[in-house]
Amino acid sequence: MTFLNSLVVIGIFTLFIIVLGVRLYILEKRIKKLLAGKTAESLENVIGTLGKDVRALETFRDSINTEIASIEKRLHRSIQGVETIRFNAFKGNGEGGNQSFAVALLSENGDGTVLSSIYARDRISVFAKPVKNFSSEFEMTEEEKEAVTRASKK
Repeated sequence: MTFLNSLVVIGIFTLFIIVLGVRLYILEKRIKKLLAGKTAESLENVIGTLGKDVRALETFRDSINTEIASIEKRLHRSIQGVETIRFNAFKGNGEGGNQSFAVALLSENGDGTVLSSIYARDRISVFAKPVKNFSSEFEMTEEEKEAVTRASKK
């Protein structure tokens, strides 16, 4: 190897060492900035604490999702459609006026009850019929059917 070749190789290595030195200096500045006022041990504690907090938040989110699912189930069973129909049960002889009524109380799925009251001067009769899927196994009057139909549209 000639002297000139040796100088070129030494120059390249020197340049390489200078570049590495600059990179090392920059990295050291970044680490000092990251750890400013903290020790590496306390930084590890902070990262560990953040990990625990994230796991606690994930657990909380899962419990909230479970609670929301439970609330949605109960909401579907709750009364959401209510309708009242007033009518005169004794149109022929003029008794009763529009004092009789049918009330439908239904869930979103059409489950619930229909309450009916027939009013006359000397007595009041009250009836209750269970409703499943917007219909009843018991025969319903026209007013009860109308109350169920109107309640289903709300």
